[in-house]
Amino acid sequence: MAKSLSSLWLKSIKRLSKSQQTQGRKLLKSMLPKPVRAPVTRRPKAPQLARVVLPPAKTVTAKRKTAATPAQADRGLPGTWQKFTFPPPGAGRPSAARRLLYWLYLPASARSDTATQRPVVVMLHGCQQTALDFATSTRMNKLAERKGFAVLYPQQSATKDSHRCWHWYQRTTQQGQGEAKLIAEMTIYVQHKHGLDASRTYIAGLSAGAALATIVALRYPRLFAAVGLHSAPVFGTTDSAMNAYRAMQHGSALSHMETARALGRALPQFPGMPAILIHGVRDDVVRRINVEQLTKQLAIVNAAYITRSEPVHRKYTARTDGRSPHHAWQTETYYAGRKPQLVRCDISTLGHAWSGGDSGVAFSVREGPNATLMMWNFFALHHRRPTDAAS
Repeated sequence: MAKSLSSLWLKSIKRLSKSQQTQGRKLLKSMLPKPVRAPVTRRPKAPQLARVVLPPAKTVTAKRKTAATPAQADRGLPGTWQKFTFPPPGAGRPSAARRLLYWLYLPASARSDTATQRPVVVMLHGCQQTALDFATSTRMNKLAERKGFAVLYPQQSATKDSHRCWHWYQRTTQQGQGEAKLIAEMTIYVQHKHGLDASRTYIAGLSAGAALATIVALRYPRLFAAVGLHSAPVFGTTDSAMNAYRAMQHGSALSHMETARALGRALPQFPGMPAILIHGVRDDVVRRINVEQLTKQLAIVNAAYITRSEPVHRKYTARTDGRSPHHAWQTETYYAGRKPQLVRCDISTLGHAWSGGDSGVAFSVREGPNATLMMWNFFALHHRRPTDAAS
């Protein structure tokens, strides 16, 4: 399989930093089909000899980031944090014909009788992550308790993908079927089961999860009021694992513009999709060209709603001391009237990690800006009309 890679791809892998070389290779390996191995003939074991047991020697183990636990994801929060299966046992199977685990956080205030329904944010984890990892790294549950919204975390099956990567690059998924449709069906089910606000439903993701979030949001635009994308690949230009890796490293040629225009032609009554894009300037897994091209795609998709042809640019300086250190970053905002419709945030010196998260979990750094808060503040400005959400 390695012989089929172009020399350009091999050179791009060599340019990765030592830590992200491993991430890139694991990601590529997870997306490629597994070779069929010949059966192994086992030799009979030789009789074991008695051995002398020596006292254990002192060893030094390297510190590594461990997977999150339910206690970490819900540490000290008064809300409910539970695991479910979709579709539930005994229910009719959805068209995707497979089951997924998901975790749901409901803030404590959501259990009381309130006049308004609670919003919900759907969070899609990246490769080599679980729903618990993602909840811990983003600290979204903590913010949900403060702001009073629910959080839904679908989890990719390890039997479907050994690295828990969403298959966003498959043609069926790109067209809104497969995993994209399964996430949409799960969202509708959770809305109805827990009485959540269908007009204030949002979706966000990191890396492969962000790629799937883009597809779900654009293929089911009346279901979601806004989308948040962190370290996301370009939309709709791949149909295989090899093409996906090439897009992550080099973006798309000219097809990304036509892909966005084709979506508009396929959905002539597209209601617009408010979006916030966050990307690290030093991301060597999903390179910066992806956020540049994805911004152009979403500007085309939202052209009917953007009232200023030129975006508003803002810059923020870095802070290395104090309780909330953060990288320097800059934003590019397209407005619909006075409301931001499309926001792109480039964070200097940030790699492939969730900004302002829990640095004790992989693919997350403590230094801000706080991507979780930025996304929610953007989401809170947008909602779907009840008639759109119902349809």
